[in-house]
Amino acid sequence: MSESSQGKDTSGVTLGRFFAQAREGALTGIRCVGCGALAVPPKELCPECGARRWEPVPLSGEGTIASYTVIRVAPRGHAGDAPYAIAAVRLREGVSLLGRVVDVPLEALAVGLPVRFRPIVVKDRPAIAFGPA
Repeated sequence: MSESSQGKDTSGVTLGRFFAQAREGALTGIRCVGCGALAVPPKELCPECGARRWEPVPLSGEGTIASYTVIRVAPRGHAGDAPYAIAAVRLREGVSLLGRVVDVPLEALAVGLPVRFRPIVVKDRPAIAFGPA
């Protein structure tokens, strides 16, 4: 396939790199060169047009809780962490991302609560979290 039909190499925009950057405190999305759709975390194909042409886009990390759940009975590997909350956060740029909620009392959680990205490490792996804005 030619460059124009196949798209540019997306090896610089990988899930591994996304989490490595998150560990360093930078939240990065990807914008489809074909249609302009924004996605986070990185994907192989654009969910809007199916293209494989991406460019990295820095994200503010600021958003609001769109939905959340409190985990009271955690999976085996996280039993010691319970209770904790996971939220779908709608970022200022318009995309949503799941992450753990930190430094917010569970009783204070609410849809619409302003939050900001916080890098955390869980079991020696970088993870996405959101705390008070």
